[in-house]
Amino acid sequence: QVQLVQSGGGLVQSGGSLNLSCAASGTLFGISAMAWYRQAPGKQRELVASITSGGRTNYADSVKGRFTISRDNAKNTVALQMSSLKPEDTAVYYCNAVDGLGYSGHWGQGTQVTVSS
Repeated sequence: QVQLVQSGGGLVQSGGSLNLSCAASGTLFGISAMAWYRQAPGKQRELVASITSGGRTNYADSVKGRFTISRDNAKNTVALQMSSLKPEDTAVYYCNAVDGLGYSGHWGQGTQVTVSS
């Protein structure tokens, strides 16, 4: 059973920066892709960024050029560096992992990110 523990986030003014981290444990079958999702009040959860074990990244159009996803395969960690934050980035951010069997239902506990205008 993969467990994901998140850290980081908080409150920042518009234009500021925040970092999120996520550590995976219990990775018996390994981890393939890792990703960050977010869910704002009243909205569906959406993909923010993803990264494969080979380092290939994908970003939502709304965060391209502002957010950077990275991972350390040896430590099974993934990070999200967020800069030039906007009020519309306010949401609960969730770490996600796809294990070596292709199961994608591993989620972190969620971290609130609030950007004030």
